[in-house]
Amino acid sequence: MLGIKHPIIKGGMMWLSTAELAAAVSNAGGLGIISSATYDTKEKFQEALRQARSLTEKPLGVNIPLFPAIRPLDVDSYIEAMVEEGVNIVETAGRNPEEHMESFKKNGFKVLHKVTAVRFALKAQKIGCDAVIMDGCECGGHPGEEDVTSLVLLPRAADELDVPVIAAGGFGDGRGLCAALALGAEGVLMGTRFMVSREASMHEQVKEHLLQLKETDTRLIMRSHRNTIRVINNQVAQHVKQKELDHAPLEEVLPLIKGVKGRELMETGEIDAGVLACGQVIGLINDIPSVQEIMDRIITQADETRKKLQEK
Repeated sequence: MLGIKHPIIKGGMMWLSTAELAAAVSNAGGLGIISSATYDTKEKFQEALRQARSLTEKPLGVNIPLFPAIRPLDVDSYIEAMVEEGVNIVETAGRNPEEHMESFKKNGFKVLHKVTAVRFALKAQKIGCDAVIMDGCECGGHPGEEDVTSLVLLPRAADELDVPVIAAGGFGDGRGLCAALALGAEGVLMGTRFMVSREASMHEQVKEHLLQLKETDTRLIMRSHRNTIRVINNQVAQHVKQKELDHAPLEEVLPLIKGVKGRELMETGEIDAGVLACGQVIGLINDIPSVQEIMDRIITQADETRKKLQEK
């Protein structure tokens, strides 16, 4: 459906899902996603699409976040830019994308909507989404409020839905890909694994720091405000947690988690400058390879895992 070689999609990570990283994933046989929220004007966003198109002729997608907390985007103008640059795959997340579906479909887009519960997936299918991305609570970023793991969420979704299911949350190697397929998914979406790659535009000190983390080194913040985010455990995350314990109002917490502070962390290498979304799969990541190496390893390991299972 997406025209890609391998069933692997790169997540739409704000500030990191640039033209370079997206093109690298697409060139390696997956689907690279560009984060529209990284660009504050249509012109900047369109330039990123053009840059990506200059780096790859393979399929590309765009992440359009519909979270109320994210800076509101002029979605119609971003759709125009996608049409003009020949990018026709969109990943939406957050609010129901129904108000934009007519425009998406009129322009021939394939729509992948990310959800955290089967009931939301059924609604996405009903309004015409072409596939759903099921986000298990292991994921970095927004895991929802119900803490259902991918191990349970994926087969539940596969049993209920007619459209393809894409697995997200806890996937970073070939064993995970095999597991996702066995549980009923058609492929996987990965953010954290691609975040720790050579092509990711993040300070090397941050990447090296991430290599030291285990699966127990993330924290869920903003739960008391029902906008849960999984991030690395740093001083800012701890400060936010304390604010929540103290029942601080939302306006006291938001300055700690605002996007520009996260961008500062990524660009300067100062680990305690802001929050950094990260999945529990960080415990399986031990090096900083190229995107091509990541893809090759995953496919090789998936083939080896499949053969081992057939032998048993």
